[in-house]
Amino acid sequence: MHRNITRRDFLNGFSVAIGASLLPSDYHWLETLGLPQSPFAPEKAADYYPPTLTGMRGTTEAAMAVGHALRDGKEYPNAALDKETYDLIVVGGGISGLSAAYFYRKIGGPKSRILVLENLDDFGGHAKRNEYHPSERMLLGYGGTQSIDSPNRWSKQAMGLIKELGVDVERFEKYYDKAVDPTPSESSSVFFDKETFGEDKLVAGRGKISWPEFFEKTPLAPEVQKDLIRLYTEKVDYLPNLSSWNKKVLLAKISYKDFLLKYVKIRPEALPYLQKQTYGLFGVGIDATPAGDMAAMGEPGFHGMDLSGPPGPGLNVEVTKRDDDAPYIYHFPDGNASIARLLVRALVPGSAPGSTMEDIVTAKMNYATLDDPKSHVRIRLNSTVVRAANVGDSANPSGVEVTYVRGGQARSVRANTCILACWNMVIPYMVPDMTRKQKDALAYGVKIPLVYTNVQISNSRAFQKLGVRKIRCPGGYFESVDMDFPVSMGDYKYPSNPDDPCVLHLERVPCGAGATARDQQIAGRMELYHTSFSTFERNIRSQLDRILSPGGFDAARDIQAITVNRWPHGYAYEYNSLFDPNWPADQRPCVIGRQPFGRISIANSDAAAFAYTSAAIDEAYRAVKEVARFKNPSGPIKG
Repeated sequence: MHRNITRRDFLNGFSVAIGASLLPSDYHWLETLGLPQSPFAPEKAADYYPPTLTGMRGTTEAAMAVGHALRDGKEYPNAALDKETYDLIVVGGGISGLSAAYFYRKIGGPKSRILVLENLDDFGGHAKRNEYHPSERMLLGYGGTQSIDSPNRWSKQAMGLIKELGVDVERFEKYYDKAVDPTPSESSSVFFDKETFGEDKLVAGRGKISWPEFFEKTPLAPEVQKDLIRLYTEKVDYLPNLSSWNKKVLLAKISYKDFLLKYVKIRPEALPYLQKQTYGLFGVGIDATPAGDMAAMGEPGFHGMDLSGPPGPGLNVEVTKRDDDAPYIYHFPDGNASIARLLVRALVPGSAPGSTMEDIVTAKMNYATLDDPKSHVRIRLNSTVVRAANVGDSANPSGVEVTYVRGGQARSVRANTCILACWNMVIPYMVPDMTRKQKDALAYGVKIPLVYTNVQISNSRAFQKLGVRKIRCPGGYFESVDMDFPVSMGDYKYPSNPDDPCVLHLERVPCGAGATARDQQIAGRMELYHTSFSTFERNIRSQLDRILSPGGFDAARDIQAITVNRWPHGYAYEYNSLFDPNWPADQRPCVIGRQPFGRISIANSDAAAFAYTSAAIDEAYRAVKEVARFKNPSGPIKG
């Protein structure tokens, strides 16, 4: 911990990443950045470049401060009114919000006046870019949404948008090095930790050697090994007396854990190896994941069962929309942050050089251009919206007024229409005039907390020596430790030489105790609020040393930089047949919650109850179609 690494970036003694909402109204320190004391505009500083910031990123305490104050009842009655007015205000600068701005401009024309308000210090939302600059090369990592998942199942509108931005998914077939990583969605090695399994042991070959060979190498007890070998190899109908449909009904209402214990009859001692395998996909363990969802994904235990016919009741919508036969290779080096960057480059002239999907990867964004008064589309960072209201008669409003806090000061701005592309759960506080039914529907989905951590290390020789790339850690603080996707495109080259610096990706889903998935996710979020950066760092150092030191790795020597992307409000909540009713399609909370309210519409992945980039884009398209009917031919409202 005493070694000198890049934990945080400071400029003249002040963290560049500090949340604007926590700064006092007297900004004397801004003069040290060469900025005017007023108005607050940190993005204009020459050194303002959030992708290179390390330490705690994602949703920090500073970024949450104004939102939590709103939740606790704080009001802003004396907000100053901005003189500019707009055709559309978008609340949220993630992929859904940026897509809404893009779609609206297509409908309204290139002169449409659009303001995007984003509370974080960077655009993209969960599409977070982490950028490192060792002397040899630029290194990139993804701090959130990572890939174009199942592109064959994207809607016409979503696929049309990224094609217009210049994205050709077929090119990833060339850019992704399958020789380096032929199974990108699988971990071929497992680290068994002493606390959970009795000894620290790294076992390689998962999925490459036979299951008996693999499990016999593990520190698991012989009888547990036999149970797991049986689970992974035997084709048994564990529900022989039920029809295919009745099997699905039962599997929808029993957890995978209970199915394994009651019907497959594995020993409870086998569960620690299996418990966390669903964390990265559903945000909960096998104790809160329906067995039916696992069956739909082809997980072990169901290969001998007849589950033909229509999908079962209450099947997780995520399972039905993914194409699990599609290779998991459609990945920019910074994840879907490149899609957000392509959107910004298309919306704001001069924000980035280039014109292709390749050159956006290494392009340096010019943040000073994002809120340029000369641009028809303006993106205003460090601005937390606290209220969105229809103007005039509630039954026939003439426009909208949005109040936001920037640099500790409340301001209001007016527009013809508004799209809320933020979290569903904050909308009831922003729009208090909504009906109780709509507020309850918006608040129903509890977002899933997660942590994406990137670690720059001096070389990958330990991975080469140990013969591993992706490591599952079923008992570890981080559930996985992976070398980054081997993607080279344009001027960006994946560091294939084991002597070169590279980036590791570590994932943690803070799943707390609780009776339901929702309870577990709330508990996990509270854990994240109280976890310090030093706690993350100590666990990173310890876990990497324990796994990789047999290959010559030394955390004190080889770790060069750490970025912890903390998302207390991460994945959109996806319905779970163990705990949620099997509503008619038009009565699901996400459908009720996303109904337009006057001139205000809602767009985000929460509105689809589907935690994927394609859903964020689809919901943006729907919301734009809703507000387009209010298009004002004479321009934005005045006064």
